[in-house]
Amino acid sequence: MAKLFIFSAASGTGKTSLAHALMKRVRNLAFSVSHTTRAPRPGETHGVHYYFVSPAEFERMVAAGEFIEHAQVFGNRYGTSRKVIEDLFKEGKNVILDIDWQGARAIKAKMPEAVSIFILPPSRAALAERLNGRAQDAPEVIARRMAQATAEMSHYHEYDQVVVNDDFEAALADLVAIITGRGRPRPLSTDIKSLLRTVENSA
Repeated sequence: MAKLFIFSAASGTGKTSLAHALMKRVRNLAFSVSHTTRAPRPGETHGVHYYFVSPAEFERMVAAGEFIEHAQVFGNRYGTSRKVIEDLFKEGKNVILDIDWQGARAIKAKMPEAVSIFILPPSRAALAERLNGRAQDAPEVIARRMAQATAEMSHYHEYDQVVVNDDFEAALADLVAIITGRGRPRPLSTDIKSLLRTVENSA
């Protein structure tokens, strides 16, 4: 039976890169493409990275009940199409769903059998460095994303599994273990536990 795997993380944690690498490593695994009202970024393709739709079309889909979950993030709307997931299930694919904690909570309420995975950066400093390395983001956007990251990471305890992207290949191996059911991810280090305590206290 096909399974749904929910991936969540703060922006800049490497979640999307891990998800795409995972699909090359594990058979019968597909990425659910979400709908959004935001404008495409350089290099993004409609139907591959997102389905880019107008606010009016998005609202029509909401009214028609076509989304299993939808939320507003940074002034833009994002939604997960029921049909996209159902079509992938019909093909016998296990599905990766890349959504924030709000969407993850909504999905788990409707599909408790879904496996939720939160991906953490090794430290706040590492996350800030990754966000600063995004040339397309202005300083005020980076500051806003850092604040959002703190709020996002404070929900890690709501997830079934937590993976730390301190080393790409090691994090990928952790995800393979979760998806295939062969083994368990690495235990959280003392440094990560300290990071999480800081996040919880500042959220």
